Amino acid sequence: MEKVLIFGHKNPDTDTICSAIAYAELKKALGMNAEPIRLGAVNGETQFALDTFKIDAPRLVEKVAEEAKEVILVDHNERQQSADDIEQVRVLEVIDHHRIANFETADPLYYRAEPVGCTATILNKLYKENGVEIKKEIAGLMLSAIISDSLLFKSPTCTEQDVQAAKELAEIAGVDAEVYGLDMLKAGADLSKKTIEELISLDAKEFSMGTSKVEIAQVNAVDTDEVMTKQTELEAAMQAIIDEKGLDLFLLVVTDILTNDSVALAVGTKAAAVEQAFGVTLTNNTAVLKGVVSRKKQVVPALTEALS
Repeated sequence: MEKVLIFGHKNPDTDTICSAIAYAELKKALGMNAEPIRLGAVNGETQFALDTFKIDAPRLVEKVAEEAKEVILVDHNERQQSADDIEQVRVLEVIDHHRIANFETADPLYYRAEPVGCTATILNKLYKENGVEIKKEIAGLMLSAIISDSLLFKSPTCTEQDVQAAKELAEIAGVDAEVYGLDMLKAGADLSKKTIEELISLDAKEFSMGTSKVEIAQVNAVDTDEVMTKQTELEAAMQAIIDEKGLDLFLLVVTDILTNDSVALAVGTKAAAVEQAFGVTLTNNTAVLKGVVSRKKQVVPALTEALS
């Protein structure tokens, strides 16, 4: 039986890593030779979850076609966010909770996309539907994914389904979701040792919006000023990425996990779209986005409309 690789998007976050692991466990229980992999470095928040539940990080794979003919995508579908050689393999399944864009296949496939806050919430359903019991450590990782994507249930992307799934998973994992969740988010928000390049790439995604190429990076912080004191260096690094990729806009969203507000730093020829999208005025390339915490639900749709 040939191996099937399961992975999420580049610059992986906690949902990407944990959902790849959790879905690989389910597929193996159902008889598939599945392996979770990652397309980028593990961030501090995700490492905290992996360490807590004593699970090794998936191995890093840069060229998936060299190792498998078939793959399963979790937590993404857009081609530019996936493996560079994704066109060379057959996509068997997609399990996702984002918009669908720039995606087509030559063959039919199983596609599960739901408007919930986290891929792991969908996986919780899939375990039940297939009658497979969730192991304690896997439940812990799935809980971590939901906490991460929902900002401890405070994000507008969070649904009642996410909350209910988190309760079920916390019970299996044997942890208090609120206590563990805050510790995990704080671990991810420790940016003191991050380089400028890491800050703008830890959780960055590229999007096509109308005729524009846009990259949106997001970092969570306890103190946004800690990040913004490095604005000059950040802008220089962002401009270098713009030049390298031919982007029209690079937007860095720095989210305060305590106040649930964000600071936007916009660089590029289409920076004015940020003003139009959010009804703000950029001062020195920055603006406060009150109540904005979700790239998926609050940032991407607004910018897409402004650039269309």
